[in-house]
Amino acid sequence: MLKLVLLPIQFYRYAISPLMASHCRFYPSCSCYALEAIEHHGVMRGGWLTLRRLGRCHPWNPGGYDPVPPAKTSRSSSMAE
Repeated sequence: MLKLVLLPIQFYRYAISPLMASHCRFYPSCSCYALEAIEHHGVMRGGWLTLRRLGRCHPWNPGGYDPVPPAKTSRSSSMAE
């Protein structure tokens, strides 16, 4: 299922994005951010992070470096240490 969700993003990155001028105000680009967020956080949380990022992409936002937040560790794994 994960590959099915990532497929449209990868298609955009390799087929559509090169045809357009670079307009991204963030680093990493939104498509790169989306891939990383979904891979690290899963479809639901990664999708939500991606939607939030796309919502910040407008002319009044200065942009800049905006990495994917680290995945939270589960409580049980931190107690085992």
